[in-house]
Order: sequence, then C-alpha cells, then structure tokens
Amino acid sequence: MDTVSSNNRRFSISTFMKDLFFGFVTEYETPKIVTIHSYKITTLLRIMQIGLLLYSIVYLFFYEKGYQKQDSSIISSVTLKVKGIGYIHTGNNETFIVDGTGMLVYNYIVPPSENNAIFIMTNFIQTDQVRSKCAESVTVSQAICTEDINCQNKPYMANVNGRWTGRCLFSSKGNISNETNNATNQTTGLCEIQGWCPVEDDHQETTSINEVLNFTIFIKNFVEFPAFNVKHKNMVENLKPGVYDPINNKDCPIFRLDYILNEAEKNRTERELMLRSGAVIRAKIDWDCNLDRSIKLCKPVYSFARLDTPFAEETFSIGFNFRFASHWKHHKKYLRSLTKAYGLRLIICVSGKAGKFDFITLTLNTGSIVGIFGLATFVCDIILLNLTKKASLYRDFVFQRVEIERMRSNSVSQKIQDHDETVATIYENINTNEPTLSSPIWIAEPFVRFSERTCTTTSTPTLIHSNQLLRLQPSLGLTNIMK
Repeated sequence: MDTVSSNNRRFSISTFMKDLFFGFVTEYETPKIVTIHSYKITTLLRIMQIGLLLYSIVYLFFYEKGYQKQDSSIISSVTLKVKGIGYIHTGNNETFIVDGTGMLVYNYIVPPSENNAIFIMTNFIQTDQVRSKCAESVTVSQAICTEDINCQNKPYMANVNGRWTGRCLFSSKGNISNETNNATNQTTGLCEIQGWCPVEDDHQETTSINEVLNFTIFIKNFVEFPAFNVKHKNMVENLKPGVYDPINNKDCPIFRLDYILNEAEKNRTERELMLRSGAVIRAKIDWDCNLDRSIKLCKPVYSFARLDTPFAEETFSIGFNFRFASHWKHHKKYLRSLTKAYGLRLIICVSGKAGKFDFITLTLNTGSIVGIFGLATFVCDIILLNLTKKASLYRDFVFQRVEIERMRSNSVSQKIQDHDETVATIYENINTNEPTLSSPIWIAEPFVRFSERTCTTTSTPTLIHSNQLLRLQPSLGLTNIMK
C-alpha cells in the first residue's frame, strides 16, 4: 500500500512539474481590464497623463538631460594673480606706493601664495618695535598700578604684551628711574614689561590703501572630469583684453575688486565697513559641460557671495584681520615692524558636472518615465473606487471575491448532479429490450446525501443484468468486474 501511494505521489509531482513547464512556455497571462465610461474620470486621467508627459519630456529629458551619463567628481586646480598699484598717505604728507610684489615699500598680498584663496590688504596699523623695556598697554586693566608691589607675583594673563619686570612706571617712557617716578605727582602708572617696545595700540586710526577697488584678480582654473577623461580650462582662445563683464565680456576671468565687492554685498554701508574692518568673500566657479558638443563650448559661471556675518548683525570679532611682522637686526639690536592687516579674503570654490549620451542611462530613465504614467491611473482608481457615488458598484466589477468554502460546496454539488445523471442513464438502459438476459446481479450504488451541516453516505441495491453491466463498465469506471 505504501509503495502504491509513493508511486502516485511521484507521479503527481512529475505531472505537476511537466504542467508547470508547458504552462510557462505556452501560456500568456494578461491583467483583466475593466472599461468604465465616465467623462469626469477620463478627463482627469488625460490631464494628468499630459502633465506627466510634458514633465517627463521637457524637464527630465531635455532640461535635466536624462539621456546622459553624469559625472560630478570634478578635479580642480586654481591659481590667482592680483595686479594694481595703490598708495597711502602718512602723517608727514608723504606718499608711499603699495603693490602686490612688496618691491615698492609695502605689499598688499599677504601671504604671497595660498591654496585656493588670496588675501588683499585694504588698510593696516603698523608699529615699529625694538627688543627693550617699556610700559604695558593701557588696554590691560591689570597693568594699572600705584607702586611696584602691584606688578609683582601676578598670575599669567593672555592679554599681556611681554614679561613683567615688577616695576611700576608712572610715565609711558621706560628709561626713567624709580627716584624720578617717586618725585612726580602722578598717583597711578603702568607695570613695566620686557619685550617688543613700544606695545601695539590697535585702537588708533588705520592707514587706508587708496585705489584698492581698482585692483584686478586673474582667476585661472583647470578642471578634469575623470569619468570621461576630459580636461578643460576657463580661458578661451580668443580672449578679449579687459576685465569681466556679465554682458559684453563674460568669458574673461579677470575681475575688478570693485565688481566682486558689489556682487558679494549690495548694501553700500556694509561695503565701506568691509573695506575698513575686513571680510570673507566666496568666489564660486560652476561648470556644467555637455560633452555631446565641443568641449570649447563649455564655459563656467562665476558668482560671489559674502561668508562672514554682516556688521549690523555681529558685535563681537567683526570683520577679518591678522598680524604679521618683518624682523631685522641693526647695531646689535633686534627690531621688527608689526602690521595688523585688515582686508578681503577671497576663497575660491569650484563645482560642476559633465554629461555625455549613454544608452543604458537612456533606457533606465525611459523605464522610470513609463512607471510615472502609472501614477495617473493609481490616483484615478482611488477616486473612482472610493470617492464617487457609484463606488460600490465599480468595486463589484473591478474586484473578484473568492470564498474557498463556497467553492468547495459548489464543487461537491456538481459531483452529486453528475452522479444522479449517471444513475438515471443506468435505469434507462435497464428498461430497454435486450435479446439475451443473463442472471441478474445486485450491486451497491453509493450516493451522498447532503444537508446544511451533515454529510452521510448510504448504499441502495440496484438490479442490473450482467450484459448491461458489461456495457456500462466504462462509464462507471469499472474494469473486469465480471471476470
């Protein structure tokens, strides 16, 4: 019995696999389509489809170049050159020339070279100093004293300008003695330091560099897009002489400082404060190259913006400044010229992308666009099946509900009906005239009686002659029963 069951099971599995294979090869499946006549829903669907079509073709394909492979991993190198001659006026009605090389007394480019940045000094405070002893700065409140003991055993302070000697000076000159100090009528003084003298006074009026707005900055930019092995630069072959102009000469990478300042800050008062106290400006070079055309047609777009906080919004540490010094030795004395520089720090930022036609990218984006069209049908289905007056009626046509128990009951009922028809056929054959009748044979006829909840099986005897039974064997599924 187990062998027969195992054989039937193997046969069923092989039949299933065979049917599955032939079905996969020969059967084509398509979703059920329900056609609904509704002017409102149809109009809404067409409007959405037209809108999605225009969005896909105009924006995704043409504006965003959906048919191109994009590369935004740009490699960039920037060099900067500043040219211009400025001048300053001194207190003795003297004029000094300021240039970008430092060969004409003063240098406005400090330091001479930076990485993707440049500093242009617009005004400064210069203090000539020598290594000696002198009074501390009046801005250091802890340095105010009335006697020497006030300047001794002081803790370390970050704002001092040198090492305190322990003496209290009642004069700004450091070469007077204590006896002289005691003879004066002054009651308060400043502690003496040993260091660079005299100390810097950065509250005095700064020295401005005139004609600084007429300085020109040459921005030379080299870029590479490694995905396409393409190199380019921002200098065209037929470069016109002059400076950058957004209308007449936008290919020229030479900019006047006045133009950069006006683009970075629109407020005139803020621009004046930027020149006086310094500021930080961002210069952005943006590339967008279409490599389906000649690389010579790819030109960058320049923009300038201010990075530091406006003076109207900031009260602490405004502007941009730093100090630098020039040292030398004369007659065994160490001297230096300390300069506190205010100016504009220009930081260069380069970004960009390049695109070239790619069949795989085109195929993927086309598939995405086709999928977008399903959004219109999805929205219309939600409206049709949930928000319309006949939503329940539409759902009956669109959705098919499957109940397993009811399907089983219908299948059993169909089998009973087929069984009854077979029995009726047998009785009709019994009543027909047969030339020779053999001895009758009693067989048990199984049938099933169904109620709503119970199922019973009984047997009813039926009289059938052997000749008729032989004729009905195939229809009853019997073989060799008379043998």
